[in-house]
Amino acid sequence: MNYMSAQLKVTFLGTGTSQGVPVIGSKHPVCLSSNPKDKRLRVSVLLSWSGFNYVIDCGPDFRQQMLANNVGTLDGVLFTHEHADHTAGLDDIRPFFFRQGDIPIYAHERVIRSLKRRFDYIFADENRYPGAPAVAINTIYNDEGFTIGDTEVVTIEADHNRLQVFGFRIKDFTYLTDVKKMKPQEIEKIKGTKVLVVNALRQESHHSHFNLEEALDFIEKVSPERAYLTHISHLLGFHNEVEKKLPKNVYLAYDNLVITV
Repeated sequence: MNYMSAQLKVTFLGTGTSQGVPVIGSKHPVCLSSNPKDKRLRVSVLLSWSGFNYVIDCGPDFRQQMLANNVGTLDGVLFTHEHADHTAGLDDIRPFFFRQGDIPIYAHERVIRSLKRRFDYIFADENRYPGAPAVAINTIYNDEGFTIGDTEVVTIEADHNRLQVFGFRIKDFTYLTDVKKMKPQEIEKIKGTKVLVVNALRQESHHSHFNLEEALDFIEKVSPERAYLTHISHLLGFHNEVEKKLPKNVYLAYDNLVITV
């Protein structure tokens, strides 16, 4: 497997669940917190190395996230699955398209079909609206690696309740979100990862996401050097209080956190 030699920089653009934190109109104590680490946009990361910039998922906060992190170029978008909190910002690739041309996207064929229905004007072959962006479609498959920039990506398949989702391993970094179950052969693909990012929605059990206990059990199976929890709801608790109780190599991610691998 060929990996880039340059250091990988990972920026957590958003670490919240589908409604974000605070939730609109909520009086929950976490939603009323003044701690910036308790304010979470929809989940996404920016991967940067050797002049390349790729994002995993572009949800409804994508424009805000690009501005907050001063992202001037975008080499592509990797999609985990088609839910709105992971895809609704696709139209906001327009400034990148106007400067760079068609923006590559990488997704399961089912996700591509969903995007074509919802953003038909982006995928139109004829009579295109003059202001619409355009994409270069790359369909990805489980057990078949693909290349972004100068490095190979390993796809990791998981179940989000009954929906298939993709995670991605890039160099010694693995990113997973919206995971509830994973087959043993998929977990094997992650073994040896130095840095693992995985979802931990809340304390209580959930039908389609790891709760905190399940996420920590999964981290123990994979045994990375470091792990970061993401896709967090207000029901997980206050950032500072939860992090104090985590194992020494496990951290709560927060918006605009930057790590290197």
